[in-house]
Amino acid sequence: MFAEIITIGDELLIGQVTDTNSAWMGRELNKAGIEVIRVVSVRDRAEEITEAVDDAMKRVDIVLVTGGLGPTKDDITKQTLCTYFGTELVFSEEVFENVKRVLAGRIPMNALNRSQAMVPKDCIVINNRVGSASVSWFERDDKVLVSMPGVPQEMTTVMSEEIIPRLREKFDTDIIIHKTFTVKNYPESVLAEKLESWEVALPECIKLAYLPKPGIIRLRLTGRGKQKEEVRMLMDMEAGKLEELLGDDIFDEDDTPLEILVGNLLKKKNLTVSTAESCTGGSIAARLTSIPGSSEYFKGAVVAYSNEIKEALLHVSTKTLEKRGAVSEETVVEMVKGAMETLKTDCAVSTSGIAGPGGGTREKPVGTVWIAAAYKNEIRTMKQETDRGREMNVERAGNNALLLLLELLK
Repeated sequence: MFAEIITIGDELLIGQVTDTNSAWMGRELNKAGIEVIRVVSVRDRAEEITEAVDDAMKRVDIVLVTGGLGPTKDDITKQTLCTYFGTELVFSEEVFENVKRVLAGRIPMNALNRSQAMVPKDCIVINNRVGSASVSWFERDDKVLVSMPGVPQEMTTVMSEEIIPRLREKFDTDIIIHKTFTVKNYPESVLAEKLESWEVALPECIKLAYLPKPGIIRLRLTGRGKQKEEVRMLMDMEAGKLEELLGDDIFDEDDTPLEILVGNLLKKKNLTVSTAESCTGGSIAARLTSIPGSSEYFKGAVVAYSNEIKEALLHVSTKTLEKRGAVSEETVVEMVKGAMETLKTDCAVSTSGIAGPGGGTREKPVGTVWIAAAYKNEIRTMKQETDRGREMNVERAGNNALLLLLELLK
């Protein structure tokens, strides 16, 4: 069963508002066995909304529309859909009571708010318990179009409580199962070459997707069919073949972020961690502390951007900095030792490099990053040399640092 999402609003197209609704809807619909094949964003223009709706209704059985349901003049979705489906707006006393309840004590009732009770005549109208904009459910030729508010909290509420249950009841949806493996030590093209024979031989109901991130690759297996047990059996069989092919290069099978994997291991072993960061600017510390409960194992960080701070707080020797430079294996080794000593932790990671876009030299071009991880008396280092732009260089260094630490802790 396939669906299409249409998001309406000039603010989405000029980048003033980020469309988080579509990603959420895609995830939840997939769980219900409904695959989103396209997401389209259009301006608040009647002809553009109509064209997008007409195209979608020709392609799929389910069209989900968000946005343009407010009380102001630029919100034209309801009237446009009335024209498309050959109906008109009528006043609904039931919706008006809901509008009064939602606004009570917060916003005074006026003509604009009262207009929220004007709904398409020939459709199923569903009240929105957390907002004033109601939901319109249209049906034509066994196809469904649902128009919902664009406010994320309102959309997620009506989707979870009303729309998805109704869609599952109306349509015979497939079973969709995903399994994600996170892989290290491979460029995407090299990994694809290694897996080519296995991938070509996959059953028709199972597909493989490559989802690269800086320094790691996620492999997502998707199984689809009517019989859950049959799909699961085939998925398990192919997953076993993949594990045989890649062995220890698969370090996670639940698509868990590295910072959570590291945090879980630290808690299990009752260990503490710190970071000493130069080019990554504290981003590794931010990732580790983004996890609820991280205060159990994270003690602190030193963002040592200058050599003076590296010397004063991390005890990197002047001789090392003068002879080897800030971007060197020797420096990150002294930084990681200094972090463990200064912050009194069991383990630590350190980074020092040239994130770019400037600052590189012939000997140390942009993208050069030295990374160290230490646990007790063992230290591992690596040199990162690929330049993919400042943001990606930093993210890659963070991933590599956490991977080094994860390997040490295991």
